[in-house]
Amino acid sequence: MIKENLEKVRKNIAAAALRVGRDPESVRLIAVSKTKPLSMVLEAMEAGAMEFGENKPQELRDKADALCRPDVNWHMIGHLQKNKIKYVVGRACMIHSVDTFELAEAISLQAQKTGLVMPILLEVNIAGEETKFGAKPEETAALARAVSELRGIQVRGLMTIAPFVSDPSQNRVHFRNLRDLSIDIARQNIDNVLMYDLSMGMTGDYEVAVEEGATFVRVGTGIFGERDYSI
Repeated sequence: MIKENLEKVRKNIAAAALRVGRDPESVRLIAVSKTKPLSMVLEAMEAGAMEFGENKPQELRDKADALCRPDVNWHMIGHLQKNKIKYVVGRACMIHSVDTFELAEAISLQAQKTGLVMPILLEVNIAGEETKFGAKPEETAALARAVSELRGIQVRGLMTIAPFVSDPSQNRVHFRNLRDLSIDIARQNIDNVLMYDLSMGMTGDYEVAVEEGATFVRVGTGIFGERDYSI
């Protein structure tokens, strides 16, 4: 099942990229493995998946340590508390969910302790949903400028979690707004801020996200099936 699902998602990504004249290789698929057992992660690896996303720091730590695969990239995509940063820095290749200066500062301190430069994305609440984390769009450039002065981290782009909708095209405006925001910030030429990546789009809307410029899409259910939230 996982192999077939991965093949289907990859084909959909490629088709969406080609529709807008993009190179399909410019889009990286993150298999969101939260709550899934190691056996399913291994099955995905055997099918060629090398990028995995986790929402919980301890789960990322446990899976990364258990598998110990230097060729596999782990992404921290969920809300991160400052006291759990130690589980992520040194294991994750990127933290997608940085939405405050205080969190960025704490990541900076941990990265400096371990002698690393931690790539991060700034999470933006692009649709202004009260239940979502993320910086306000109008405050994101100022956040990027403040974070740029911290050592041990590098801003690589923006991330968002779009609203849950029945029609994926409804989220096109949000993906487009995030892309436009990244362009605006890039034009400011802030040191240590690179607007290379846009992490947007999940199982229900990743094709639209690709059409609007996503460089990372985060697909869980579309690869692994429904999650067990009792874990």
